Amino acid sequence: MKLSKIFLVCLLLFVSCKTEKKEAPQKSETLETTYDFSKRNLLKHIETLSSDEFEGRETGTKGAKKAKQYIRGEFKRLGVQPLGETYEQPFPMPETSKIAQGENIIGFIKGSLTPNEYIVISAHYDHEGIKNGKIYNGADDDASGISALFAFAEYFQENPPKHSVILAAFDAEEKGLVGSYFYVENPIIEKSQLQLNINMDMISRSEKNELYAVGPQHYPQYKSVVENTQTSGNVILKIGHEEWTFASDHAGFHKAEIPFIYFGVEDHEDYHKPTDDFENIHPEFYTNAVQTIITFFKAVDSKKL
Repeated sequence: MKLSKIFLVCLLLFVSCKTEKKEAPQKSETLETTYDFSKRNLLKHIETLSSDEFEGRETGTKGAKKAKQYIRGEFKRLGVQPLGETYEQPFPMPETSKIAQGENIIGFIKGSLTPNEYIVISAHYDHEGIKNGKIYNGADDDASGISALFAFAEYFQENPPKHSVILAAFDAEEKGLVGSYFYVENPIIEKSQLQLNINMDMISRSEKNELYAVGPQHYPQYKSVVENTQTSGNVILKIGHEEWTFASDHAGFHKAEIPFIYFGVEDHEDYHKPTDDFENIHPEFYTNAVQTIITFFKAVDSKKL
């Protein structure tokens, strides 16, 4: 009897151990990150816009014209309507400029609950062009932001926003933020209806996996939203770099007392150099950064602004 009992106890322990071993791999399994957009499309767009074909996208050049056509085509394909009669918003360049005119591309998605309140999601499509025979392709700066606009448009196809959304591809950022300043002064709709600007400029690479949110320092109502945003992958979302307040297209909104949150990374070795190419971005960080920004948007869109 004792032997039978001992055998029975050993058998139960053996079965228990086998069960535990079977469950262990399930706990250690790494689930693949899911995105609210096509990762393949995101990377395709940034690679295309930062290719030599677009000649660095300098304002007023053939490369910029190709970029405008590309953005318009994607907006149409993704069901983004023009904010005005057309997608184009031409604006005059300063008299000191050799270029007479720039052109913003502005899209619109009507909100399902509060259509008269607008969130502007922006990025700039221009870059440095060609200098001394070298093409400055601007993959991170800011083909990354423009491709993220398309990711937002994909997300909205299945998830219509509660507030109306303006997708703004600004021109002449590299010429002194000319396009975005013009838009803020000529917003097509009433300026009072603009509740928030989410600006994306340089979001595709970081050795430290750090994505910065600038703006809560000025608009503390968004601090807790940023802090509580669930990041994607290994992205570390940090509030900081208040000195970037006037560094990109969110500056005009801030001057007009329209709240902004700017997402960007710290400068890297290829910043404003001809080596800012697609091959040097960090694809996993980039896709996770875009998903993190979309997650932030979801939280904002669910609130009363």
